[in-house]
Formats: sequence, C-alpha cells, structure tokens
Amino acid sequence: MIDTILGTKQKMSQAFVENTRVPVTVISVEPNIVTQVLSESKNGYWGVQLGTGAKKTKNMTKSVLGHLKKAGSPSEAERRGARFLREIRLTSEPEEKVGDTIKVSDIFSAGDVVRVTGVSKGKGFAGGVKRWHFAGGPKTHGQSDRLRAPGSIGQGTDPGRVWKGKKMAGRMGGDTVSIKNIKVVAVDAEKNELHLSGPVPGTPESLLIIKRIGRPNES
Repeated sequence: MIDTILGTKQKMSQAFVENTRVPVTVISVEPNIVTQVLSESKNGYWGVQLGTGAKKTKNMTKSVLGHLKKAGSPSEAERRGARFLREIRLTSEPEEKVGDTIKVSDIFSAGDVVRVTGVSKGKGFAGGVKRWHFAGGPKTHGQSDRLRAPGSIGQGTDPGRVWKGKKMAGRMGGDTVSIKNIKVVAVDAEKNELHLSGPVPGTPESLLIIKRIGRPNES
C-alpha cells in the first residue's frame, strides 16, 4: 500500500484544535498519477513513480512525453503528471497499476503523523554567525572589526591545510530537508488540500514529498 504522495506548498494559515489555535501549512495535493511500476526482479526493489502537476507540451522532452503517454491517453498525460516525477520505494509489490490515480484522501486522514521532505529556501551567501550560529569574537578588549569573524580554521604544520567540510561562510539554504512527526490537522478532499501543523520546508509552489509514518491508534 502506498503511503506517500506528492504535493506543492501553498501558504501558512491557522486552525483550531481542541480550542487551541495552531499554525498550519496548506499543501495542494492534486491527484497523483502512477507513471511507472518498478518490480523487484527487474529493478532490485519494489516501487512506483508518481507524477503531479501540469506542464505545457512544448516544454517537455520527447522522452518524457513518451514516458507519460504510457500512463494514459496522450491528452491526459500531457495535461497532468508532467511537472514533477518522483520515485517512491515500497516494501512489497504495489497494488496500483500504471495510469491509476491516487488522491490525498486515499492515504491520509486527520491525526496522522507524517514526514515532509522538501528543498529549503535559499538564503544566498551567509557568514558563519548566520549559517552555523557561531558566537563570534569578543566585543571589547581592543578589537573592533572581528565581531563576526570565524576565528581559527585549522592547525599549523600538521595537517597544514583546512579540512574538507569545515564550517565556514558560504551559500546557505537550498538543501533537501526532512521534518518528522508533523500531524495532519485536516484533509480537504474537495479542494485536494492537506493541512499540516507548523511550517514545512520550501517556497510556495515548491514540491513536497509527504509520507505517512504513523496513525493515531498506533502505539
């Protein structure tokens, strides 16, 4: 059984849960189309490829267009399931077939616990204080221009270089981030929307991968 679906981040809002106001993120989850089924004998694992979002035919390559036509009629494949394509791994043989449609109400219900994966917002070039929460240098004792400096970045003779992966200033954000234990506040089947508690990674209209990791009645 598929427990993962693709959606796009929309906006922040609020909801009342047991007379308590909580922040929620509204996610648009248009019906996902199964564009490919992966078998264990051929690929080494079970899985499906899901597609969501509309994309103009002129902006699609012939290989992608031909791949999508296998999932339905040409007009249907061109209209949806083309903007985002992602592979979802499964632990057993999927029941779904190529061309099947998966709706948000088929997987999620209010109270479920999910894991959300997305690409974080890009912050541009940032210093060590903002990027890695460095404390900075002293504010007094004669120094005037080293308040946000990184300080020492390595040793002398040995190793005589800066280690790879050293925390320094650089491009911040734009990383794949996963947040666990987010609760589903509401599922709107008519609007194809999913309301999750709290913020999630990404910018508006960016892709999110939502995976169910628990249910309310599970211990």
